[in-house]
Amino acid sequence: MKRALLGILLSLVTLNAGEIKVAVAANVSYAIEPLKKAFYDLHPDTKIEVILGSSGKLTAQIKNGAPYEFFMSADMKYPEALYGEKIAVTEPVVYAQGSLAFLSVKDQNYTVGMNILESKEIKKIAIANPQTAPYGIAAVEALKNAKMYEQLKEMFVYGESVSQTVIYATTAADIGLIAKSSLFSPQMSHYKEGIHWSDVDKGLYTPIDQGMVILKKGEGNPEVKAFYDFILSDKAKEVLRSFGYKVK
Repeated sequence: MKRALLGILLSLVTLNAGEIKVAVAANVSYAIEPLKKAFYDLHPDTKIEVILGSSGKLTAQIKNGAPYEFFMSADMKYPEALYGEKIAVTEPVVYAQGSLAFLSVKDQNYTVGMNILESKEIKKIAIANPQTAPYGIAAVEALKNAKMYEQLKEMFVYGESVSQTVIYATTAADIGLIAKSSLFSPQMSHYKEGIHWSDVDKGLYTPIDQGMVILKKGEGNPEVKAFYDFILSDKAKEVLRSFGYKVK
């Protein structure tokens, strides 16, 4: 009986071994599967559970005890806050720099830059919620620096995350300010640069440095550390570049 019980316990330990929980900002949702695949090539026995959401909501969940071990944010502010509160055990580092892009299902004249938003055909503009999504903060900053925020703010349709903002930009709005990384996923390949999408002037918003940290629940876990190191590796950088991110 004792041997049988011991065997069951060992089986449970084996089943749970090698599983790590990673909280990932929504803008990385398009790149995370290729990143996981590349990681599995090196670490086939480690399984990664990904929890996607806006950086603000994920941070709130982490502070409330969510069992996440590693956090890939869309900015540096949230990882720095977690590190300052000793909920993260590694100092935040930048793993990628993201950027904003316009997206519309209709052909648009992007040669006019931000003035495209003043077109009579534009009635609704999708942006991420600046209360929870760093890309929403960047979108608001760009609009304010272009002196267009006040006149356009009643037209905003807010997505709770960047991925939801992409959905709104292609369904509930005429155009959206989204994470450029989303445009490099296979399901978005039918949207063409210069026709359906274009970069937002990078001079209008602060560079979107995306930071990551190992959380207290992942402290001392060698598999969490292995994934952390992998995200900073040349192979991961290659994947991130293929999704439009700037990496050093």
